[in-house]
Amino acid sequence: MSGSGLRHDGRAAGQLRPVSMERHFLKHVPGSVLISSGDTKVLASAIAEPGVPGFRAESGGGWLTAEYSMLPASTSTRSARRSGGREKEIQRLIGRSLRAVVDLDRLGPHTIYVDCDVIQADGGTRTAAITGAYVALADCLADMQTQGLLDSETTPLKEAVAAVSVGIVGTQAVLDLDYPEDVEAEVDFNVVMTESDRF
Repeated sequence: MSGSGLRHDGRAAGQLRPVSMERHFLKHVPGSVLISSGDTKVLASAIAEPGVPGFRAESGGGWLTAEYSMLPASTSTRSARRSGGREKEIQRLIGRSLRAVVDLDRLGPHTIYVDCDVIQADGGTRTAAITGAYVALADCLADMQTQGLLDSETTPLKEAVAAVSVGIVGTQAVLDLDYPEDVEAEVDFNVVMTESDRF
């Protein structure tokens, strides 16, 4: 990242916010993670259910789909529960990012539902959701192997995936924008990368 000045929160241009993950956060699903990236907090969960959508019925393989929402109190002003264009676009991004690292043919006739709920938003909610959802998915697949629903020797998970935002604030290129930076950014975009350096 270019630029030598410190940002408003004291980070260097190329410095991430502190990231932490609390796995097995929920009792009733095999994969769940509370991921915190600075003050952004997202609860990601993954659960497998029998059956696949109609377009996958003849494939012999499975499917993975994602949902994303922001809780009404996740921002400074309460927002109504909704599933509009923004949410649908983010859901597609999360689903595609995870499907890129899963061998769907090895899932058998199962659909994995990944839910990402933003508890507190301070920028980077979709990238935190992708990163946390990957960990929840890995735990869900491991549980399926333990239950004998999948081959115990080979996982459908091909590699890891994570995401982060980058942008230009003023004249400085910065990594992992928080909300004040996101509002001021001339341009920002999300980078999703797999373990094998695929973008």
